[in-house]
Amino acid sequence: MGKGIAYTGAVSGYKVYLNDINDEVLESSQNDINMMLDSSFRKGFLKEDQYETAKMNLFYQSNLKVASKNADLVIEAVLERMDLKIDIFKRLDKICGKDTIFATNTSTMSPTEIGAQTSRPDKVVAMHFFNPVHKMKLIEIIRGLETTDETVAIIKEFTIKMKKEAVEVNEFPGFVTSRMNCLIGNEAMNMLMEGVASAEDIDKAMNLGLNHPMGPLELADLVGLDTRLRNMEYLYKTLGEKYRPCPLLVKYVKAGRFGKKSGRGFYEYTED
Repeated sequence: MGKGIAYTGAVSGYKVYLNDINDEVLESSQNDINMMLDSSFRKGFLKEDQYETAKMNLFYQSNLKVASKNADLVIEAVLERMDLKIDIFKRLDKICGKDTIFATNTSTMSPTEIGAQTSRPDKVVAMHFFNPVHKMKLIEIIRGLETTDETVAIIKEFTIKMKKEAVEVNEFPGFVTSRMNCLIGNEAMNMLMEGVASAEDIDKAMNLGLNHPMGPLELADLVGLDTRLRNMEYLYKTLGEKYRPCPLLVKYVKAGRFGKKSGRGFYEYTED
């Protein structure tokens, strides 16, 4: 997600610093983003001036202070763990200028809770991007309790410049898309566990019968089964029994079957 957001910001004309604590991850991210830029240029999705500007707009930095001290907007895209997110935003609050807006790319969690741990809850918002970021058109903008109209307006303008569509959501666990998507995916997992149909046929039924561009099990593999489990656990805790994670999902995560990123989830993936 972080790579996709950085790529999309750069090709939209913004100067982007991509931060990670691990230099190897940053180097891998740089290689992946350069491959995306090269591919987009070859296929005609980017003009030469966009391609060259995007490359000049991208910086890779493992020092959080250097990466964020002059930022107008910081977008966090770490694991779906509230303690981790709060720790990062507390640190950013001391580094960034008082006008910097903080956005969390969470799919389920509370921008109100995050904002309350900073000195600027009025400038904290959730921006829920979708994977792959450069192809998906939607961004959910979620207001925290203290988020101002001015902050939302700035984020909407940013969204437009990234050539995305926005929906504005009042904070509630799971927002709109994750709340619905987690239910659909969890039911698909229950059906697979119960032997109702194969993973392929469950996904095919959703593709062709309900016109979903990607089946729920394939999508879960793409998101990451460990990430999906954290989402389900949060929604189960906040919204109740109907979000209890499917036992098969729990078993797969315990087995290290995290989906596409680990090479095996509901499907198996080769390097090709």
